[in-house]
Amino acid sequence: MKTNRILKAGLALSLVAVMGLSFWSFKTDQKNFEISKNLDIFYTLFRELNLFYVEDVKPEKLIKKGIDDMLESLDPYTTYIPEEDMDDFKFMTTGEYGGIGALISKRGDKILLAEPYEGFPAQKAGLKAGDIFVELDGKAINKSTVEEVSAMLKGPAKKVLKLKMLRPESKKTFEVDVVREEIKIDPVTYAGMIDEKTGYVRLSSFTDGCADRIKDEFLNLRDKKGAKALVIDLRSNPGGLLGEAVKMVNLFVKHGEEVVNTKGKVAQWDKTYRATEQPIDTVIPIVVLVNRGSASASEIVSGALQDLDRAVIIGKRTFGKGLVQTTRDLSYNTKLKVTTAKYYIPSGRCIQALDYSHRNKDGSVGTIPDSLIHEFATKNGRKVFDGGGIIPDVKLDQDTLCDLAFKLIQDNIIFDFATRFASAHTAIAPPDQFEISEEVYNQFHQYLLERKFSYESRSGQILKGLIETAKRERAYDETKAEFDALSKKLVINVDADLKKFRKEVCSVLADEIVTRYYYQKGAVIASFRDDADVAKAKLVLTNHSEYLSILQPVAGKKPIVR
Repeated sequence: MKTNRILKAGLALSLVAVMGLSFWSFKTDQKNFEISKNLDIFYTLFRELNLFYVEDVKPEKLIKKGIDDMLESLDPYTTYIPEEDMDDFKFMTTGEYGGIGALISKRGDKILLAEPYEGFPAQKAGLKAGDIFVELDGKAINKSTVEEVSAMLKGPAKKVLKLKMLRPESKKTFEVDVVREEIKIDPVTYAGMIDEKTGYVRLSSFTDGCADRIKDEFLNLRDKKGAKALVIDLRSNPGGLLGEAVKMVNLFVKHGEEVVNTKGKVAQWDKTYRATEQPIDTVIPIVVLVNRGSASASEIVSGALQDLDRAVIIGKRTFGKGLVQTTRDLSYNTKLKVTTAKYYIPSGRCIQALDYSHRNKDGSVGTIPDSLIHEFATKNGRKVFDGGGIIPDVKLDQDTLCDLAFKLIQDNIIFDFATRFASAHTAIAPPDQFEISEEVYNQFHQYLLERKFSYESRSGQILKGLIETAKRERAYDETKAEFDALSKKLVINVDADLKKFRKEVCSVLADEIVTRYYYQKGAVIASFRDDADVAKAKLVLTNHSEYLSILQPVAGKKPIVR
């Protein structure tokens, strides 16, 4: 009897296993059928379009549009990379490309050089910000797009490009030969001492080798320049390579510490990344600066250093991009960059802020609601929260430009005046000493009059919209007097605003002018004078007791044992 029961039990278990396997097989077959069915529908639809649409269709363009729209419905980071975009993809991951080393932009029907990088072909050939492209290798480019001109400027190194340029202030064209080089943009925008004891490093992106650059710069600051504290500036750093972020954290935390882990649908993407090398300094006080533009790898570094109580984070809440992308090779030298997992930092919290997998009815995505935000703890037991991004230990108000400064930048007034200024002055004071004098500010005021500059405040724009709404609702006539009185109060007086917002206008104007002479490094140095985040970082690092108090656990909260 016992043997029969065992046999029956074994038979029942086998039947359950077979049924489970059959159900799994059915689900897999069903999914494969749906894939095959829909691909067949897509193929037959495209075939019919190609045969019968009233005009000729461009297969590559149409398919690319279909792929892009399909992937956009998932998240902004899952993208198709066609063969012609491989140079841009290489630049994003390595910081390298073949070209002249300059940013270009479009103004009306003109393509102009927006910024040459110091030490690269454009700058070495004497090209300046504001120069207008007229011809490239004998081809007129006045009707070309930025993308088309960029593609012509990029290519194999050592090729000579014959450029015909127009310098706006002299109104004269000139020709110059520029030899393409392999361009590798240094991810360290600037490194130096911001006072006698504080070192500073600004990292612009997490490209290949950036952790080694940070290591070299830090050792130079500590061992040769006497830095006793360090500011790492990750503001507006959009991220990049995960491996570089892990290596960078490893510089400052003990061997074996967990830095980040990833969790995905497929088990192969579930990985834990630890500090695998010996650190170079585990005790020097560190402040990390972040803002809304700090994303992805920047959030791994700042979040891990926060969770491990290794640094004080100062600034604004970060972007909240906690999605991991992996590139997969496709046919015809194309690639798919696909989201495969999410990032989780040492406390266990996820960086991701938005839910792209569950969209609203209108197609929009929502942030993680407060009801689903959870409390976590750092290594010392300090409270931290998920819900997207890294919340700084010391939160500073969001810096916003006044309407006047914003409009001056938007309308390229600041850029154009700097171009005029640079054509009239061969040199200026060092970036940490240069200031907009009374004479220069008056010249700028006169320039605004020449350009017939005017602008409308955001409150004025809102009022116009409100008036239109009142008219549609037939409520305007009875409130016209109030609207007219408010409109008069909101009329902009440019002269008055130039006096009222002089400090902000001078700041953005000085930054642009300094960039013409000292490039990106000079602009960083010049910005220190008005940088509230850097000022706060110096205060925290100078007051060691305040620094330590920020990293102490909350009373009654037990530290996490790891």
